[in-house]
Amino acid sequence: MKWQILWLALAACCIAYGFLVLSVGSGNGFFLVWFLGGGIFLLCFFFARKHLWQTLPHSLRTGLIIAVAAGFAVFAFTEARIIRAFRNTPEAGLDYIIVLGAQVRENGPSVVLQYRLDTAADYLRDNPSTICIVSGGQGYNEPVPEAVAMRDYLVARGIDETRIRMEAASKNTVENMEFSKAFFDPAADSAGIVTNNFHLFRACGIARKSGIEHISAIPAPSTPLYLPNNLLREFLGVVKDTLAGNLV
Repeated sequence: MKWQILWLALAACCIAYGFLVLSVGSGNGFFLVWFLGGGIFLLCFFFARKHLWQTLPHSLRTGLIIAVAAGFAVFAFTEARIIRAFRNTPEAGLDYIIVLGAQVRENGPSVVLQYRLDTAADYLRDNPSTICIVSGGQGYNEPVPEAVAMRDYLVARGIDETRIRMEAASKNTVENMEFSKAFFDPAADSAGIVTNNFHLFRACGIARKSGIEHISAIPAPSTPLYLPNNLLREFLGVVKDTLAGNLV
């Protein structure tokens, strides 16, 4: 009975959280992962209720336990590395900072992107010789290229437009780094990567792989309510980019 209650509670939490993430209207379908998780826990509930686990062959049960344990170990190790990057302290006096784009809405940058831009603005005020690169193209559901909205946001907050360079063609983090390198010498100049704390580990790994040698991580905050979703998405992103050879 205890297992049945646990599986049912986990299923309900996943499905409810999936609807919460859906309500944000982020423009991507990642919320479906939570519904998938809810379905898996409902299946576990069904197995527990019907006592089907005991009917499976011993070798199959052992294999499933090993697979789940190995998957959890990889997940925990990766998440620990992602979370450890939250505590990075940016280096002062960097030559450049690269602000990574995120969704832009009709009324301006999304909350996630505002966190990044506010962090960048603070750094630029404290380091008046640093040049800012805003990096991000235009998605199908965005009114303008992310770089344009980012520049306008920074200028409205007192950052001199002459200090801002726009990279408005990239569609993902790999392209953010590759296209932004055109504005500086990746072997000689120092560069800070500005993005939300949950994205920082992967972003810096991609930056190093792209050939940017002197990197400083500049973490922007994130909304705690959506952090579980962001951490899960980042885990999958790290796995994908590791398999694709995009990370160092």
